[in-house]
Amino acid sequence: MTQTTVPPQPPGPPPQGRPAGRRPVAPWASEAGRSLCAGVYLDPVFRHQVIDELYVHEERVVAPSYGVDAARVLAHALRARRSELGWAVGVLLTWLLAWKLTAGLFVWDLLLPCLLLSLAAGIAKPRKGPAGTRVLAAVVRFYGRLLLVLALVGQVVSIWVRGHRERQDNGVLRTFWDVSSFVDVQERLMSEQWRFEFFRDIDGSGLQSGWGVLLFFTVLALLAGLQRGQFARMMAAELSPQKYPDPKNDPAEKAAGLRFAKVQRWIRNEQFSAVVLYGTAKPFCGAGLPFKVWNLSVELRPRTDLEDREPAPLDNERVLEHVVPLVEALRVPSPRRRPQAAATVLDRLRELVVDECVFLPVAGLRDRYEVPCEPDDFQEHRTAAIEEGGEKRRHFLRIRVGGWDEDVVVTVFVRVHTQGGMLMLEVAPHVLMPVREAYREADGIAQRYRNNSRFGKVVWAVGHAPRSLTTSVATLGRGVVSLWQVLTAGHGGARPEGPRQAVRELATDLDSSLFQDMDVVRYLKTIEDRVTGGVKVALHEAGWQTGEFEQKIVNVGSGATYVGEVHDSAVNFGEQGSATVENKNKGKPKRSSGGKQ
Repeated sequence: MTQTTVPPQPPGPPPQGRPAGRRPVAPWASEAGRSLCAGVYLDPVFRHQVIDELYVHEERVVAPSYGVDAARVLAHALRARRSELGWAVGVLLTWLLAWKLTAGLFVWDLLLPCLLLSLAAGIAKPRKGPAGTRVLAAVVRFYGRLLLVLALVGQVVSIWVRGHRERQDNGVLRTFWDVSSFVDVQERLMSEQWRFEFFRDIDGSGLQSGWGVLLFFTVLALLAGLQRGQFARMMAAELSPQKYPDPKNDPAEKAAGLRFAKVQRWIRNEQFSAVVLYGTAKPFCGAGLPFKVWNLSVELRPRTDLEDREPAPLDNERVLEHVVPLVEALRVPSPRRRPQAAATVLDRLRELVVDECVFLPVAGLRDRYEVPCEPDDFQEHRTAAIEEGGEKRRHFLRIRVGGWDEDVVVTVFVRVHTQGGMLMLEVAPHVLMPVREAYREADGIAQRYRNNSRFGKVVWAVGHAPRSLTTSVATLGRGVVSLWQVLTAGHGGARPEGPRQAVRELATDLDSSLFQDMDVVRYLKTIEDRVTGGVKVALHEAGWQTGEFEQKIVNVGSGATYVGEVHDSAVNFGEQGSATVENKNKGKPKRSSGGKQ
């Protein structure tokens, strides 16, 4: 599910006093959000995690959503679960009827190959697992398919042999080769007695023979094909690139119940709020995987060229006032020889978002309705937090760039603090890695099925029908667990908790392309240079020395830059920086230590 074109942006001049830029795509209409909505239909585990975090545990405050709308993903997750539960009930009823009407013949013949094929699918689920695991999955899959083919072919042979014997006993075959009695043969074939003998295997007690096995397996294949056809039609309708940007006409949101309506209001009030409620264990939940936080501190010493003039007081807000304009200027394309060329620049830095946020611990709130999400609440906390330098309530400048249609999101949290004649600068970069490849390929999966031949669809349905049993049992099991927790766990009356997982983080892939890694490094280096440049200007204009600050910036920025697995501290700066552990992807450092990362 990929798009190479940039979404259309609203025209119009930029606000007064702010650099020219391009407004990023709305979170509820982003390509990354569409991929997540498709993912809840393709991945039952992801769907269950979304429902558990956002719907079952209603006491948990939602994590910030960068580039997606978590409420819309939840709406599709609930819709997908309702649909899957219906299909699961149909599959299990088919198995129960087959077990009853075939006197256990269907179960005994097909249960083992179905279980083996389901086991093989589970073993092979990690696409890039160990080679031994993939070999084991291939062996189990081959053995399961072999047993399935032998079982079905055996039933066909038994039907043919039985029918052949009965036709011989009725004299049909003997008279068939007698040309002189051709009219007699026609009479025999059309007689009620012969039709009863030939077709009795498919009614009444005849279901206990091979006809019953083939009939019920055909029903399972039909259910599997209809289910995939439903997904393909949905991807061409409400989840298509043309219709998805219009959330008002989304059937998933229209089918919401009272509980979902309540949770939806909470999510949409909290996920984009400038007041971030956090749990102590994961304060930056939702921003992605962190780079190692780097910081530096310098002594505030007056400049020697001030003569008798005292340096001006330098507080945290004054420093940020110098940083913000320099960062926002990254939205402006560099001068071109042709002025019209600047308007064609597609650099994602033009969509850079700069805002301020205040992190508050969720501990102490008595009810989720008390979560301070209004603009007035933010202004109150910002005024108090920007200078206090507290441990629990923290003020950050938040700088975000959503690249690759919000598929790769870089967020840099900047905090400045002055205390005891020292200036301290803290920078916490985070990266949301790409959405899982299977989710991004949902359009291709649906189109491939729609455009397939009838024979191809039949083959696909026959191949996926055996796994429907375990899938249906798992679907019903997850549904029962969720319902039981909603009814008995008391989450609705519990004290609010911080988010445990973010929807966007649950759907991330651990691999990214080299182009994406290069962009992440470029965004981070560019933003960090502008941040440190703004701090230096603030020091100089206030009358403080900048030499020590400049030297420390040079020291922490002079190390090598590794363009590799960025999501796991692949970027390492500093004289003492080193990449010590490599992951399975050769040449991509997994962890770094020392210096500025």
